[in-house]
Amino acid sequence: MQMRKSEKGICLFISRHTVTIGIVLVLLLLPSTVHAQGSYADFYRESLRINNIGMAILGTWALTNISIGAYGWNQHTGQRAYFHQMNLFWNTVNLTIAGFALYGNLTSDYGLLTGSELLDKQLKSQHLYLINGALDVGYIAAGSLLRYIAPRYPKNELRLSGYGNSVILQGSFLLLFDLVFYGLQRSHRTGFLDQLSVAPMHDAWGMILSFHF
Repeated sequence: MQMRKSEKGICLFISRHTVTIGIVLVLLLLPSTVHAQGSYADFYRESLRINNIGMAILGTWALTNISIGAYGWNQHTGQRAYFHQMNLFWNTVNLTIAGFALYGNLTSDYGLLTGSELLDKQLKSQHLYLINGALDVGYIAAGSLLRYIAPRYPKNELRLSGYGNSVILQGSFLLLFDLVFYGLQRSHRTGFLDQLSVAPMHDAWGMILSFHF
């Protein structure tokens, strides 16, 4: 009889603590999940904000170059006129890119995306700056080539030299722009992942302290 009471006591003890452990585990997991989902959304929102600042800078650069380019093309002749002409043409494209990018970012609906999908979208944006940086090096090389071959074509020397100087200028700006914003996005991602690896542990300890009787 005493053994049965002991067995019942042991079973009751085990069941009671099993339920307690189960409740604690559920409570530990839920706050971390909610916190993480919110953090992912905040992370991606900040990523879009960085991109929007970049597009605003690119758009401002484009408008400035279009204005100065139109004036310079009208006021100057020869190589300088071609320099301003190319600046105007080039930045018409830049302005279009910046406008479409800003529109896409501002109308982006990412509320239903998972944390993993948000991370993937940010990483694609980050890598795009790096890819563009490689293209920028190509632009600088192309501008240098135009200047190099210009003397071989006397009839088009002024045009080639002016275009070459413009492409070098535009490529150099874009290279600096893309490297800076690649660095900002990379730093943002690294900081978020570092926090994410620590945040669930902090939540867990908080819940353990709250439910420790």
